[in-house]
Amino acid sequence: HSPLPFQPPPLAVAMAETVDFASGDGEAWRAALDAYDRRLAALDKPDLLDADSFYRHDLPLLLHRRDPDPYLAKPELVQLMQWKLSRGKWRPRLMDFVKSLDDKVVESASRKAFAALPDLSKAITELTVLKGVGPATASAVLAAYAPDVAPFMSDEVSLFKCSFFLNVSAFLGDMVSPFVL
Repeated sequence: HSPLPFQPPPLAVAMAETVDFASGDGEAWRAALDAYDRRLAALDKPDLLDADSFYRHDLPLLLHRRDPDPYLAKPELVQLMQWKLSRGKWRPRLMDFVKSLDDKVVESASRKAFAALPDLSKAITELTVLKGVGPATASAVLAAYAPDVAPFMSDEVSLFKCSFFLNVSAFLGDMVSPFVL
């Protein structure tokens, strides 16, 4: 009989694969990162594995090979959108919009966005002129090139952040507004 009111996870490894976001424990973060590919495969989304490999490995190299004037080609934007949508909620209209974009328009908008860095707000604005590319997709494009200045903000994180802001603002009033977001 266990003194605990619950049973621990069947695998002690599962605990080593998670980390509290507030943690400063480097070992815990390394263990979680080391488990990434295995946990991604466990999601049983076959298209996600190739799309994720493209996003994390191939796309950054492609973009940096184009330095000092990097740009994103339309087929790369289509692959990035495939990656983003396969990670979260599938919205086929976004893919349709991206596939309908003109190649030169994608290249031009992305050149302007990369040139705007480290001004993240301006860079995102340059990309969101593309139909089907919202702030989350724009952040994914920028993070592939410059993860040190442009974090990927998925739709889910953006919604959480917005919800948090609204709840805090409602609770504390206008005094907090300038300091959140």
